[in-house]
Amino acid sequence: MTSPTHPAGPVLRIGNASGFYGDRFDAMREMLTGGELDVLTGDYLAELTMLILGRDRLKDPGAGYARTFLRQLEECLGLAHERGVRIVANAGGLNPAGLADAVRKLADRLGVPVRVAHVEGDDLKDRYPGSLAAHAYLGGFGIAACLREGTDIVVTGRVTDAALVTGPAAARFGWGPGDHDRLAGAVVAGHVLECGAQATGGNYAFFDEFQKRGGDLRRPGFPLAELHEDGTCVITKHPGTGGLVDVGTVTAQLLYETGGARYAGPDVTARLDTVRLTQDGPDRVRIDGVRGEAPPPTLKVGLNRLGGFRNEVVFVLTGLDIEPKAALVRRQMDEAFAKSRPEDVRWDLVRTDRPDASTEEMASALLRLVVRDQDQEKVGRVLSGAAVELALASYPGFHVLSPPGKGTPYGVFEDVYVPHGAVDHVAVLHDGRRIAVPPAHDTLVLEEAPQPPLPEPPLAAEPTRRAPLGLVAGARSGDKGGNANVGVWARTDEAWRWLAHELTVERFQELLPESRQLKVTRHPLPGLRALNFVVEGILGEGVAAQHRFDPQAKALGEWLRSHHLDIPESLL
Repeated sequence: MTSPTHPAGPVLRIGNASGFYGDRFDAMREMLTGGELDVLTGDYLAELTMLILGRDRLKDPGAGYARTFLRQLEECLGLAHERGVRIVANAGGLNPAGLADAVRKLADRLGVPVRVAHVEGDDLKDRYPGSLAAHAYLGGFGIAACLREGTDIVVTGRVTDAALVTGPAAARFGWGPGDHDRLAGAVVAGHVLECGAQATGGNYAFFDEFQKRGGDLRRPGFPLAELHEDGTCVITKHPGTGGLVDVGTVTAQLLYETGGARYAGPDVTARLDTVRLTQDGPDRVRIDGVRGEAPPPTLKVGLNRLGGFRNEVVFVLTGLDIEPKAALVRRQMDEAFAKSRPEDVRWDLVRTDRPDASTEEMASALLRLVVRDQDQEKVGRVLSGAAVELALASYPGFHVLSPPGKGTPYGVFEDVYVPHGAVDHVAVLHDGRRIAVPPAHDTLVLEEAPQPPLPEPPLAAEPTRRAPLGLVAGARSGDKGGNANVGVWARTDEAWRWLAHELTVERFQELLPESRQLKVTRHPLPGLRALNFVVEGILGEGVAAQHRFDPQAKALGEWLRSHHLDIPESLL
């Protein structure tokens, strides 16, 4: 495939067609037909996905990759070839070599002459006995090596999400490991693209304002970046597609699943406190000013293992005496567990009930019981038997949302770190040649960035009104292992002056009681008018352990925005 020539000069147009394994199937075709592209990427991997693929491979050693990617290529490989678009995806999962072989067979069957390569070296499972999957997060230079050798389709295992952009950019512009600012610009672009439609209005805090202006969010287009040789870029989408791209949608995605000002990766540490966002026309946001530093001396390794078995049952408590009803069923279940109590028993009473309700559902609260144990019997038959036997012998109105089953395995995620040199990062080309990717030699130990100066606070005498935080601030939250982050941003300088001084760690913990016993760190990012809060341990052992009601903390930011504060009237 030959990359198109752009009349505007050296610009790499790189799009995204997948933000997770299970994203919109038609996105690949939409991106290939909707406008001009050089490279189309797909991000299929997450912590939970690696666990799922690991379990798949236990059943079938030839599995372990995202099969959806193959089905998408069956429809779109010829189209990509005709249009000269290269495809880079981490759909290889635990078996990138297996996926590369499957793509070659597909191409032969379709009669499409493409060169397929893969990147390997991330799999460290043999070093961590007992793990279901153990994979280092590689950077983009293995991808770059494949593309420089004329590869059309590159599949990888575990690389950082941003590597899907840094690799093509390094190949196109000739960047080396020392081009920290340029690489950091590509990392920021990659972070914006990696979650697909989240950059184009999906899951956006101010979605309803856009809809009221006549905007269409039923089917947001997928994002693309016009990336320049100096590392600057413009985030946009194909003409005529749904959704929107503005400073707010890009800010939201920049804050997603990040922490402090230093956003570390295997290729470079990007300084999020240097990012500048500028509206560059309808559905166009320019990103520039990004500075980079040498990457840390270690690579992150994600470990996935089976943690045991879990089960749950939700008791429905209706009408009067909600608390006594909950207390009764807890005592009954505790007695049933006396002979064979699961290792972990957790109760949560959710008061969804309302007095004098107009429907039975609105009159009901939910009492959720979750149990975990290494022994499937203790969370299966013991729980289901005890819960079902209460059907005629418990509180008035007894019923459950659904009977508990046998119990299912749950996963545990943790991260460890290894030196760059401990990983054999290799690009495996279409003709079998293997190109070793040297480890980073110029590294810098990661430290917290200095606290930036905050704006002057608003005048204390200004009148205030009690109102939801979400009227003046957006938020987006997500998971990283057992931790969650909540990024909160203001849309005006005046709102930022108030937010920066009002939303302290203490106020955050006051608003979200679940965080009060946990370590919460606040990271100000004045250039984005944003505060990023990291809540350690709120997700237990990670998303696959399903530790809480919202196991990926996707709605933690919306919960925060719903709380009422004394807000200056001038901001409302």
